[in-house]
Amino acid sequence: MTHSNLTRRMLGLAAGAALAVSLAACGQGDKAGAAKGAPSEISFAILPAEGQASSGPLWQPLLDDMTKAVGVPVKPYFASNYTVLVEAMRGNQIQAAWFPAKTAIEAIERSKGEVVARIVDPEGRDSYQSTLIVKKGSGITLDDVLACGKKYDFGIGDALSTSGTLAPMTFLFNPHNVVPNECFKTVRTANHQANSFAVANGLVQVATSNTINTVFIGRSNPQIAAQLEEIWRSPPIPEAGIVIREDLDPAIKEKIRGFFLTYGRGEGAEAERQRKILKDLNYSGFNPADESYLNPVREMIADQTLTEAKAKGDAAGAARAEAELQRLRRLREVQP
Repeated sequence: MTHSNLTRRMLGLAAGAALAVSLAACGQGDKAGAAKGAPSEISFAILPAEGQASSGPLWQPLLDDMTKAVGVPVKPYFASNYTVLVEAMRGNQIQAAWFPAKTAIEAIERSKGEVVARIVDPEGRDSYQSTLIVKKGSGITLDDVLACGKKYDFGIGDALSTSGTLAPMTFLFNPHNVVPNECFKTVRTANHQANSFAVANGLVQVATSNTINTVFIGRSNPQIAAQLEEIWRSPPIPEAGIVIREDLDPAIKEKIRGFFLTYGRGEGAEAERQRKILKDLNYSGFNPADESYLNPVREMIADQTLTEAKAKGDAAGAARAEAELQRLRRLREVQP
């Protein structure tokens, strides 16, 4: 099944998946999810990088601390793709989330999302990089990949994945006029961990990944990591952010914001304990942010939209995308 077909299938399943989840917030008077008073509990969405079984124990201590800080229970909400999470936030089945940049934009535009913080890695960076990986010793080079010829099976990311799909399209494939469905023998959609295992086991010869997944795979599956080789890295892209529903009770919103912005800061045994939890997640803390930090990714989206419109011969669509791209570039030039 091609990437585009899989994407349509995911979108079709998303609404049904979202409806199947019980509502987590109380005081909800209608299906649109307008908040009326403080919730009795908060569902926090995570798309696990290592799989739920591995990621659950890493996130639970932070969510337990968040429960104490906010004053209501905070429950994890795991899902297998970003589309389901965006739909769940739109239906108010989740009230807060860890979202990568492109998914955060979708949540802002469609699901009443509001950015309150962005992640900082252990080295103090608030960005990361998309990568392309092959099996070590395969001899496959980047030039081989870009030569196409339907020679390789390719693993790409979720349709809403910044590093798994958007970044490689923007920075690698589009500039070389490469359309994955036309370039590769097959294209399969999966998360970074699944794609890494697929490359190591020879199910696909090339796949997208990112520098964060490299750390997690090296830590949890060193035998798999030893079989992988990186052949391309993107320019830095904005790290994931913490997104909450904008219509959440204002007092709860501020408690959530304050929790993330102070977590792991300061001195003493409690701050050290929190920093250990963050280290296990491959973070060092959270910085203040609003949705403007996502503008570089909005540029990437506009660039991808422009490429697709040109490929379809959609002159009007191309003009709209070009106007949006130029608007974002002008905005970048005047921002400090």
